[in-house]
Order: sequence, then C-alpha cells, then structure tokens
Amino acid sequence: MILITGATGTIGRLVANRLAGTLPLRLLTRDPAGAAALSGERNEVVGGDFDDPATLRVALAGVRSALLVTANPLSPTQDVNFLTAARAAGVQHVVKLSAQAVTDPEATDLISEWQRENERLLRASQMSWTLLRPRAYMSNTLSWSRSIRAEGVVRALHGTACNATIDPRDVAEVAARALTDPEAHAGREYALTGPSAVTAVEQTRVLARLLHRPLRFEELTIDQAKRGLLNRYPAPIAEALMESAARMHLGAKGHVLPAVPDLLGRPARAYHAWAADHLDPFRM
Repeated sequence: MILITGATGTIGRLVANRLAGTLPLRLLTRDPAGAAALSGERNEVVGGDFDDPATLRVALAGVRSALLVTANPLSPTQDVNFLTAARAAGVQHVVKLSAQAVTDPEATDLISEWQRENERLLRASQMSWTLLRPRAYMSNTLSWSRSIRAEGVVRALHGTACNATIDPRDVAEVAARALTDPEAHAGREYALTGPSAVTAVEQTRVLARLLHRPLRFEELTIDQAKRGLLNRYPAPIAEALMESAARMHLGAKGHVLPAVPDLLGRPARAYHAWAADHLDPFRM
C-alpha cells in the first residue's frame, strides 16, 4: 500500500493519477468529498489532518511507502506528527517534497528553514527516505490567468530574473518512481529543475504566442508585490516569499541541474510545453 498525502494538491493529485490502477493507493486529504474523483477500484480516499495524529495513525495502517507533502510553515509539528505515526505504523520509505532552496546557505527565510528542519526530522526518523527538491512550479503562472483574461496583462515582481522552473508533471513522475522502487532511491536527494532558466517576461511572451493575442508585462514595485502577498498569506509567509524573490533577483534560482533527464531518460519539459497543455485558464 502506498499513501499519498496532499492528494488534491498540485503534486499529490498528479502522483495519484500516474499510479492509479497499478497498485493499491490510499489518498489522504482533509476533504474526502472533494477528492471523490480520485477514488477507484484500487484507490482508497481517507480523511485526515496533519494536526490530528489520531487520523494519521488510521491512514498509515498497512502502508509500505508514503509521499509526504506538508505546506504550512506556521504549523511546524505537522511533519513530526506524520513521521511519528509513520514509524509506529511500520512504514518503510518516505518520499518527502522539499525545496531546492534548502541547499542555498543564503536562504534563511522562514519557509527554507522550515523545510531544512523537516528534512532533518526525516533523516533522523530511522525510516528509509528520498528527498525531492524542486524549483518553482511552472503552474504558479496560473495566478496570472485572471489578469490575462480580463486585461491582457501579466503583473509580477522582478520580471527579468531567471528561475529554472519545473513542470509539476516531471516532479510527480520522479515521485512515483521513488515510491514504487524505494531501494533504488533510498537516501537520495534530487534537485529538480526545468531544462532552462526563464523569466516572467519570457513566460508572458510564450503565453502570448500560444494564445494568439498580445500580452503586456507590468513590473510590480516591491511595495505592490508585498501588499499582494499580504492579501493572500499571513505576514510571516509573505515576508519569506519576498526574501525568496530577492534571492531570485540576485540570480540564486537560475541554475539548471541534470536530475530530471538523468532519472527519466528524457529532457525535462520546457515552459512552452506546460503552457500549451494548460491554456484554458488563460483564454478569454
């Protein structure tokens, strides 16, 4: 049995879809009704919460391998709760979704430090582990869809800063391999990037070509970007995201690494390939 946490999220849903029908899956979500579409002959959807250890103990019973995706640095006990329950349940292998920033000594923001601590906890758990460290997801540009539809405009901070963004489908494929072949991936740390470093200005041009309509890029000021983040996130997370953006502006996120082609035997998907497959949200 494989357990997938975050089953309705960006990576968890893709991993569940990739492995569906191949072996028994248990899909953990806080909202089982919202994950009904993921149920199937060999899929079991269960409710659970990282802040509720009792639900984790139930979800982990009989599980051999697990994908661990936590997303709230303001709840630092969530990984502790999961790993404690997993070890008690006899889980053999945990694939942890982390972030490439943990390898950057200049990344001292809240989110990076939280992920470093989560990695330390997993290594100390006495279970076998694999760490996935992706750069930003190409799908993050879906946040531009409303302004593109309504105004033909993309607004972002540091529009000419490079980021080796990755297609979430590539992350999910690596995760699926690590979950189904733990021995081959035990103790490995995978830095996952796309095939090239791209800027927000370049991504805007790609979307304009694919949509066959002109799009305009507007650079946000620091204050505008921070206000936008504060409208969506608690202040500590907004501050961490601003620190992350500043490091990108200084060139910290533009390095392309070979893990994806080495692992998958093909090039990582480029941004234009991701965008071509996800145009509907951007269309008028």
